[in-house]
Amino acid sequence: MIVLSGGTGTPKLLQGLTEILDPDGLTVVVNTAEDRWVSGNLVCPDVDSVLYTLAGLIDQSRWWGVRGDTFRTHEQLERMGHREVMALGDLDRAVHIMRSDLLHSGLSLTEATERVAKALQVKPRVMPMSDDPVATIIATPEGEMHFQDYWIGQKGEPPVLKIRMEGLDQAGPSPELQEVLQREKVALIGPSNPVTSTGPILGVKGIREALQKMTVVAVSPLAGDRPFSGPAPRFMRAVGVPADDYGVRALLGKVDHFVVSEESRHQGPCVKLNTLMRSREDSIRLAEEIVELI
Repeated sequence: MIVLSGGTGTPKLLQGLTEILDPDGLTVVVNTAEDRWVSGNLVCPDVDSVLYTLAGLIDQSRWWGVRGDTFRTHEQLERMGHREVMALGDLDRAVHIMRSDLLHSGLSLTEATERVAKALQVKPRVMPMSDDPVATIIATPEGEMHFQDYWIGQKGEPPVLKIRMEGLDQAGPSPELQEVLQREKVALIGPSNPVTSTGPILGVKGIREALQKMTVVAVSPLAGDRPFSGPAPRFMRAVGVPADDYGVRALLGKVDHFVVSEESRHQGPCVKLNTLMRSREDSIRLAEEIVELI
């Protein structure tokens, strides 16, 4: 099975999937449109959230970063007058340093991610959506800004006028990902933001075409018309779709089984399940229901 993932909702579901399926049979393709170079190192927020979840290291109070991490390097940089938009933990930063060093040595992002995953003893295969750089750019009344500057630097407060994916029209899947797309028969689009998480993955050349040949299950990230977390409704309205499951369905394209929350008002073809994941038990329950559906 191939799983398309952003950085919050889908990692929770991955916890359950790896409990009931052979982890070696899972390939997780992760959004990289929110990646950002910070203090000389490449930070891949969604990739890292997936890696930390699968390694049992994720800080589940925030669903990003390493559990119990310290921020001494970040704090010292601030004392020295060096501002970082993203507060990076010390253990988290070690991963960014390793990744960046591998990239500087000539490895692709796919190859570097494989090395980091192996070092963290992650069993499922974790792959970036592309080796080509893509950046989510948010247009606001204050001007355009990178997603991280908007969501973290501006705390997501300015109105969103438009969203564009810089570099996405030139991004293609790596040779390793192309091989996976040709082989797999089932794809699961996880409950991540359909505009800025799963949207960029689906926008990579050839991925939508590959999904046409697979059985595709998609899980909505909305609880009714509300997101479990993040700015999904605001972003959906900015790209011209309603901020509900009809909008999610429109953005995803070809889907054979569309899973929505029990409180959803969606009247189209769908399967209503309890999609709220507050615990590992919830993740396992939902994963079992999705696998049974497949």
